[in-house]
Amino acid sequence: MKNFVLIGAGGYIAPRHMKAIKDTNNNLLAALDKHDSVGILYSYFPNADFLQNMKGFDRHIEKLKRQGIHTDYVGVCSPNYLHDAHIRFGLRIGADVICEKPIVLNPWNIDALMEIEKETGHKVFTILQLRLHPAIIALREKIIKGPAGKKYDVNLNYITSRGHWYHTSWKGDVQKSGGIATNIGIHFFDMLLWIFGDVKENIVYQHSNDTASQAEPG
Repeated sequence: MKNFVLIGAGGYIAPRHMKAIKDTNNNLLAALDKHDSVGILYSYFPNADFLQNMKGFDRHIEKLKRQGIHTDYVGVCSPNYLHDAHIRFGLRIGADVICEKPIVLNPWNIDALMEIEKETGHKVFTILQLRLHPAIIALREKIIKGPAGKKYDVNLNYITSRGHWYHTSWKGDVQKSGGIATNIGIHFFDMLLWIFGDVKENIVYQHSNDTASQAEPG
């Protein structure tokens, strides 16, 4: 059984992490969120500790460590702009990290995280759920078994509704979310790369707070 701690316990995605930890017969030691609407936490782990600020959380994890209770994994479900700092925290306390997408907002920050991975001997993992979808797996297998070097003309459109809350939350702030392409489109970018291979060239021809379009030149 592995010990987890969770950062961002009050968000939309956190209950899925709690369920996964429970379903795999692991334990949640503690959770962090600045908001206290985390009653669902106790549906899964009634004995988990809950804290509302990072300093107190850091001290609490250190106290557990001194008591001989080691944190094996840190789950990061916080807003995108905090991922980098929370990943660093996880690696530096000697844990592996499972982080929701995107890992970072600026690509150059990945290099620093890779250095910390080397220093600590621990790893960062992200959630790439489309790779587990049966239809996506079947499509990838079809492409792999197809003619070598064949080019495919793919037109992918994703349209989803969002309420007025979206643009007043951190998700609607490009400085905090990275914008719609980073916050939502990242899964589709990963899916296309996983199926068709590395990008050779990419052109953005439309980008706003609620729309993003890009294409590879034909």
